[in-house]
Amino acid sequence: MSFIHRFGAALNRPVHYHCCVIDGVFEPVEDAGNVPESVRFRPAAELTPEALTAIAEQVRLRVLRWFARRGLIEPDDVREMLAWENSGFSLDAEVHVGAHDCAGLERRLRYCGRLTFALERLELLDAERVVYRLPKPQRDGTTALTLTPLELIDHLTALIPPPRRHHHRYHGVLAPNSPLRAAAVVLGRDLTDDPSAPDEVATTSAAPARNARSPACYRWAMLVARLFESLPLVCPNGGADLRIIAFITDAAPAERILTPIGEPSRPPRIAPARGPPAWEDAPEPVPDGDCFGQPEPDCAFDQSVAW
Repeated sequence: MSFIHRFGAALNRPVHYHCCVIDGVFEPVEDAGNVPESVRFRPAAELTPEALTAIAEQVRLRVLRWFARRGLIEPDDVREMLAWENSGFSLDAEVHVGAHDCAGLERRLRYCGRLTFALERLELLDAERVVYRLPKPQRDGTTALTLTPLELIDHLTALIPPPRRHHHRYHGVLAPNSPLRAAAVVLGRDLTDDPSAPDEVATTSAAPARNARSPACYRWAMLVARLFESLPLVCPNGGADLRIIAFITDAAPAERILTPIGEPSRPPRIAPARGPPAWEDAPEPVPDGDCFGQPEPDCAFDQSVAW
């Protein structure tokens, strides 16, 4: 599984990938009796520094050749870039998650699928200054970025990924159309956690029941708890379990209940549309050409702006 990241910790735009790779190979088994037995998993050997260097070099060759085929880089420039001492490509494979470390795997996937920026690092100093604190100092010693609100918006809009594109993708046996996906998922769920088991593992457990609940189906309350780290079915004051007493749809009973406890009984008023900040102070646009040299339109249009 690969996650395409178009952002960095300093609100910059270094394109890179975070990949979660299975350290082994699934191979089909002929004349298998059921789904779990139709594949066999063979663990891979430990990656060496020489292997990591070879993988990074292979990725560099394929990327540069792909750019040349698409006409994005000239072939002469590709040959010159291949001769550079610093290739500009790097590969880090130091993080390893155990086979049954579900919590560690979840932490790793949460890190790979994290948001563009951390909201807790953002601080509003005043109406004209916003500070974004960096997780670690840069090479020049910078520890925070001081921006105007419009500069912050400019940084964030540049990090928005292209529309209708997947942010993460599945490969190999985990790809949606892979014929071994179902068997590999069942085999991975039923593998033994015995450390003395042989490297070549073949399970004989039966396929899951037809009506068994999928582990991907979570209750709404559990999804909220995993996102906000607070269980919505527990009272934040007393710690007791919350339960539904009644559904109130009439305005009069809702007002009688909310008013004594100090909660608003009316929905907020919809604010009217307004112009961008500092719209009045924006300089007038300078025309590119002679506006008086253009022919007059046949019809007169009202181009006034009424916010």
